[in-house]
Amino acid sequence: MTAPAAAPYPPGVRTLELGPHARAQLVVPDGPRRPRPLLVFFHGAGGTAAQSVGLVGGPATAHEALVLAPSSVAATWDLIAGGLGRDVAVLDAALEQVFARQPVTSVAFGGFSDGASYALSLGLTNGDLAEAVLAFSPGFAVPPRRVGRPRLWISHGTDDRVLPVARCGRRLAREFGAEGYDVTYEEFDGGHVVRPVDVTAALSLWLGERPG
Repeated sequence: MTAPAAAPYPPGVRTLELGPHARAQLVVPDGPRRPRPLLVFFHGAGGTAAQSVGLVGGPATAHEALVLAPSSVAATWDLIAGGLGRDVAVLDAALEQVFARQPVTSVAFGGFSDGASYALSLGLTNGDLAEAVLAFSPGFAVPPRRVGRPRLWISHGTDDRVLPVARCGRRLAREFGAEGYDVTYEEFDGGHVVRPVDVTAALSLWLGERPG
């Protein structure tokens, strides 16, 4: 990736200026301003960027990663609601701002619930940008096309009453594995939630670390 032309953002959480009805938060870890990995994380239906930051901001910054957390313009993401549109435009604008100021070493897409379905769909479509997709309790994937071969992390609770594991996470992991993707699949006893232990494990897988 090309070197940014402007000074990097200082550490902390900030809201990016993207125009009316467009919201995204960026989390920058403490420490020296240097090239870092970037996690783009999509919230579940009815969620917000702040909720995404609450879920993954701490673990990601502990791994020295940036987090870009957009908010969907409507109740859920455009592709899930019917087709790519405003949310992708907001994401493109947010990424343009981040890349203009932050040196980025690698990118992963991640999300929870509808956001996990969106992350899988966009990640498979943009595998030349996203080297990994971290999907927590996804329902489905509908990539308009497939580019590249991003590594996939999928986790799902066995007692998920919102998106049942058998027809969602378990099915997706099986199908992607059969298609030759590098898939890591974790099932856990629990419902429709994101467990901190899974966030940490997914980040470690993406960043090439080993639990220690």
